[in-house]
Amino acid sequence: MENRREFLKKMSTGTAAMFLGGNGMGLSAKSYRQVMGANDRIRVGIVGFSDRFRSSLLPGFINHAQTLNFEMVALSDLWNRRREEGKAYIREKAGWDLALCRNNDELYERKDIDAVIISTADFQHALHLAEAAKAGKHAYCEKPFAETMDDANGALKACHAAKIVVQIGSQRRSGANYHAAHDYIQSGKFGDIVIAEMTWNVNQPGRWRRPDLCASIRESDVDWKRFLMNRPTASWDPRKYLEYRLFWPYSSGIPGQWMCHQIDTVHWFTGLPYPRSVVSNGGIYLWKDGRSNADTLTSVFDYGPLNDPSKGFQVIYSSRFTNSAGGTKELYYSNGGMLNLDTNEITSQGGLREGEAAAMQLKANLLETYSLPKQTAASDADTGGDPLTSAHIKNWMECVKANNIKTNCPVEAGHSHAIACAMANAAYRTGLRVTYDPKKQQIMAGDKVFKY
Repeated sequence: MENRREFLKKMSTGTAAMFLGGNGMGLSAKSYRQVMGANDRIRVGIVGFSDRFRSSLLPGFINHAQTLNFEMVALSDLWNRRREEGKAYIREKAGWDLALCRNNDELYERKDIDAVIISTADFQHALHLAEAAKAGKHAYCEKPFAETMDDANGALKACHAAKIVVQIGSQRRSGANYHAAHDYIQSGKFGDIVIAEMTWNVNQPGRWRRPDLCASIRESDVDWKRFLMNRPTASWDPRKYLEYRLFWPYSSGIPGQWMCHQIDTVHWFTGLPYPRSVVSNGGIYLWKDGRSNADTLTSVFDYGPLNDPSKGFQVIYSSRFTNSAGGTKELYYSNGGMLNLDTNEITSQGGLREGEAAAMQLKANLLETYSLPKQTAASDADTGGDPLTSAHIKNWMECVKANNIKTNCPVEAGHSHAIACAMANAAYRTGLRVTYDPKKQQIMAGDKVFKY
């Protein structure tokens, strides 16, 4: 049997190859002609100068821009203040003097854009990605991929048609520890997953609140109609513009912001594209500040082969804004033990021991203890250019250079996490057990399609 050292050596080699971002496969003559030369500078436009962009995406991009020959050349944002702040901030940090665009129409009219980084409101991501695809621009698109299936399906179709290089911002997929966990589970050494428990707990009444900005912004400062995109017509509301994560249908809140990261690892580790069903419960129990999204939510997912209900496992996901005990956890269990992506340890904890096994004429089943690479995912609001995001952006940049659509988190992965999160959101809002209809490509709450 392969020992631990041999397994980790093989795993590390595969992980290193994943991080290189190169094609690794023979390119056709047509594909080769599309590959950008080593000396070609890649010019990037920014779609949305957000807090996330400022704190993590920009530092990650700057880390690799000189080596990979990338630069930022233009910035699109609907708010005049964000445009001017972004221009000044990027000039200070990187020395690039960006052209400013009032909207994406102006951005895509430019002839000097090869790719874009999309970091806008949650509900806009898929819509803006579809715009980029139709304009023929490669895209790094922040998560959540989409909040509704119509938006998710449209973006997936547009990206497939355009054959652009897409990286969805689920940066766990560029973490050495997550690659090691994926390889370990896929090797069969872990055994069948019997349950996964995931939490993301904070005690932050101000999470996603922007009271000072809300007091200063005016409707004349922005293009409110363009902001709404395909959402129902609504009167100007600075909170929905700046605190959109608190309000449906501009964001699902907990599912779109937090759950999408962790549920994505379930799809990746198992190869399952979406859950068979979801039930949810929660509410606004403490922070009654006018929000419409829950401050506490628990969802239970049923996963397994779609054609065999006798096999499967549960994922129990729980998040709250009202008490931080438990923090952020991702725990996978098999009959032989536990994989803990907080401590990056695989142990025999909870595994089947000799006495319990013998009573049923079984053998003990205990995993060998060993450590995954020590790397953790940042969970703070300001992640400060965290290493996972930097590695994730680097992978996208390398794939753009090679015209390699097989990024660490391709568009199909985003579509899958959108299904799971939309199911959890629909279950919470309807109180029903929710499923996904792959023929309709829609979320079904009972016998009805869930939209808003």
